[in-house]
Amino acid sequence: MKKFLLFIVAVGLSLTTIAQEKFTEGEITMKQTMSSSNEDVNSMLSEIGEMITTTYVDGAKTRTESSNPMSGDVTVIIDAESNELLQLTDMPGLGKKYTSQKVEVTEEMLKNITVTEGSETKNVLGYDLKQYIITMNQDGAEMTMEMFITDKIQGVKTQQTAMLGEKVDGYPLYMVIKMNQMGAEIVIKSEVTKMEAKSIDDNKFSLTPPEGYTKM
Repeated sequence: MKKFLLFIVAVGLSLTTIAQEKFTEGEITMKQTMSSSNEDVNSMLSEIGEMITTTYVDGAKTRTESSNPMSGDVTVIIDAESNELLQLTDMPGLGKKYTSQKVEVTEEMLKNITVTEGSETKNVLGYDLKQYIITMNQDGAEMTMEMFITDKIQGVKTQQTAMLGEKVDGYPLYMVIKMNQMGAEIVIKSEVTKMEAKSIDDNKFSLTPPEGYTKM
């Protein structure tokens, strides 16, 4: 059950990055809610409640942090230029673990991804957003993502957009993910609530696992 919660939180994170101005360095705050039509799963997700994630951005580098009593602390660091990803988890019962990998998008992977530009628009924090509908099929499991994207944040990747290669250009400020887990549909809604341009310490984007973390 804890691994299931960790998976759901990681998907949400990874997502889990000044009106109409380009945003290249600073802090992005996003709120996330999770629900399910399955009563048992929905009850479990309601215990997690609304999650607040903080994403630090500097050029092509991002660091997304989330903390919750049920899921523990989860941090995802991505360097979009080197295509490297580091995920740190500190979860009750599992301890401090890390995973490190290259985010490689192959032509074979892209064959299982369909991206359609939608007709809807949104405005979040003064940014005009375009709608994209993404359908992914991996190992027989389908996941649908509805993203509303700004082109004012370029070169920055989330865990979701990193898997899309060049199919999507920009950064999602509003997103709805639908997927099936444990026989139940899970819906994750994410919306950016604050963006603050400021200088970010380079150490936040280190891809070296901190002391005390062991490989998952």
